[in-house]
Amino acid sequence: MTTVLLCDDERDLLSVLDFNLRAAGFETILATRGEEALLSLKRRIPDLVLLDLMLPDLPGTEICRRIKADPRTRHVPVVMLTAKGEEVDRVVGFELGADDYITKPFSVREMVLRLKAVLRRAGGGRTTERPREQVGPIRVDVEAHRAFAEGVEMDLTPLEFRLLSTFMSRLGRVQSREQLLEDVWEMSPDVETRTVDTHVKRLREKLGAGRDLLETVRGIGYRMIDPADKGA
Repeated sequence: MTTVLLCDDERDLLSVLDFNLRAAGFETILATRGEEALLSLKRRIPDLVLLDLMLPDLPGTEICRRIKADPRTRHVPVVMLTAKGEEVDRVVGFELGADDYITKPFSVREMVLRLKAVLRRAGGGRTTERPREQVGPIRVDVEAHRAFAEGVEMDLTPLEFRLLSTFMSRLGRVQSREQLLEDVWEMSPDVETRTVDTHVKRLREKLGAGRDLLETVRGIGYRMIDPADKGA
């Protein structure tokens, strides 16, 4: 059975999360403080951590950093749960390795869908088209799970690598946010989220000289272009 570690100091919310996740078939481990969650991770490694950002003893960002820095737990997906909704907070979480970000208040159904999607991605997810090995200054090595810009390796999160690979496998084809949610995040396309925009922004910043190859198609989504098609 899939195990989720829930860490939130709001006991009423923790009870609601616990009830709904168990009803959805998950096994749960509960913690109300950061240190309690870290101690629990030493005893047992869960399949996923649902982590509140604002805790009474340690910031959720610090707990996420420790999880991703520990070789025993760095593979465990972390989903941030917080009342903060500003983009800067989401970006900080993603930079630390968080796999998704859910803002309170939220739909319990959406929360369960997103956790299942994160778990599918962590387990390999669905098969996508094989990406072009190189597009302009950008190169990907699928087998080694590495990506390079002008010969310099980029520090991409697993989700950013999957997003880049998807764009490189669909050169010139516009990808709507809904399509990316379904194919990369493996979420229902009717879920409203700006997670796609946040990740594309962070990915662009890491592409260096190749950032302009990832275009925004206003009102629809994004596409990656081949500079050879523009005579570059």
